[in-house]
Parts: sequence; structure tokens; C-alpha cells
Amino acid sequence: MSTKAELIQELLQMQRDFIKFEHENGMHPDDYYNPGAGHPLESYKTDFMDKAVQVLDLAHDEKSSGWKR
Repeated sequence: MSTKAELIQELLQMQRDFIKFEHENGMHPDDYYNPGAGHPLESYKTDFMDKAVQVLDLAHDEKSSGWKR
């Protein structure tokens, strides 16, 4: 399992890659919402959300907030 800092770095890299794609290719809503098989952003939304939720869970564990999904 990744540490919170590692996950945050992965999220930041994903954002940089997304911005690079957008600058090089332009962005159509389908690129984000319905990219299709083989598209460079095919799993971006779900991968990003999964990592973000992991960071959230780790942060709540650190603070013993008791919050659970």
C-alpha cells in the first residue's frame, strides 16, 4: 500500500499528464467523460478518484476522526 505522500505525488503527476494531454491535443468533453478503449484517458477518472479516496481515508485515520465510507 502506498503512503499518503506517495499517493499525493501520484495524483499530482496524473494532473500534470492530464494538462499535458490537454495542451497537446485539445480537450473535448468525450475525452474526459467517455474516452473509450485505448484512449490515453481511458481510466483517468476512476484511477484519480480511487487514489483521492485513499488519501482521504489515510488522512482520517491519521486524525482518528472515525469517518468511514
